[in-house]
Amino acid sequence: MLEGLDPSENYAGTALEGLDAFSRQLKRFDIKVSGKGSDCVEKFFQTSNSSALFPEYVSRAVKQGMERADILPNLVATVTDIDGMDYRSIVSAPSEDEKTLKVVNEGAYIPQTAVKTRENLVKLRKRGRMLVASYEALRFQRLDLFTVTLNQIGAYIARAQLKDTIDVLVNGDGNDNPAEVIGSATGGELEYADILKLWAELSPYELNTILAPTEEMQKLLSLSQMQDSNAGLSFQSTGKMITPLGASLLHAPELESGSIIGLDRSCALEMVQAGGVMTDYDKLIDRQLERAAITCTAGFSKIFTDASRVISC
Repeated sequence: MLEGLDPSENYAGTALEGLDAFSRQLKRFDIKVSGKGSDCVEKFFQTSNSSALFPEYVSRAVKQGMERADILPNLVATVTDIDGMDYRSIVSAPSEDEKTLKVVNEGAYIPQTAVKTRENLVKLRKRGRMLVASYEALRFQRLDLFTVTLNQIGAYIARAQLKDTIDVLVNGDGNDNPAEVIGSATGGELEYADILKLWAELSPYELNTILAPTEEMQKLLSLSQMQDSNAGLSFQSTGKMITPLGASLLHAPELESGSIIGLDRSCALEMVQAGGVMTDYDKLIDRQLERAAITCTAGFSKIFTDASRVISC
């Protein structure tokens, strides 16, 4: 709304270039939300106009915490924003024969690939926290310290959404599409041959992302193929560790021990969200309490069922 009333494009070539409408309003009311000279929370409530900015400050701080702890961008192929609570995704489930583009003779019918809507709706889950504090507790609290608390709430939401993502990848989204479970090639103990089997079973999709819980992550990093001199030099110089077959290796403590998920992130998963991070703020005058309800509603749907596999170690 602020961008519509005060477009950022009008500030090109000025000292305020690069700031969005919300940031310009913070400068207007001289509110510093970070850094050594950050203001106290009460600075937002000196006028009715500046107090209207507080929910957006809370939302942005929560989003910042979500982004720091969020690995979903490395898992989802697309994000769909909806206005309601009901959403039915689409599916294309070609057979092995249909995946091959055959020669079409003159006058012959072109082979078809059917795209249809899912039988069941995507399950959306609302995650959030009610932040409750007395006016005295917040009044003299520095905004940069308060931001740390909000960042942590965002991190909690991100981890909860990752758990939902793993559940959909493993068990499906309610449309009879759980991931195929591949048995260990070596009878239980994780070896490099298991990763090669996962790569082969995922074909014709690309194995570009691997999710592993803590125990399996330790086993992966202990493999001799992951400990050569070049891998160590790369890690010590750049902080980037070598990954199996070039796939992104992601640590997911939420994943059940004994399993590893391999997927093609370009076509395996769709994220559906309703409104992003929402902050509803009010003040209980009779008890002098400040309350802020911070919520995020999202769900996940499989796009191509065969684009993810689970290996049981």
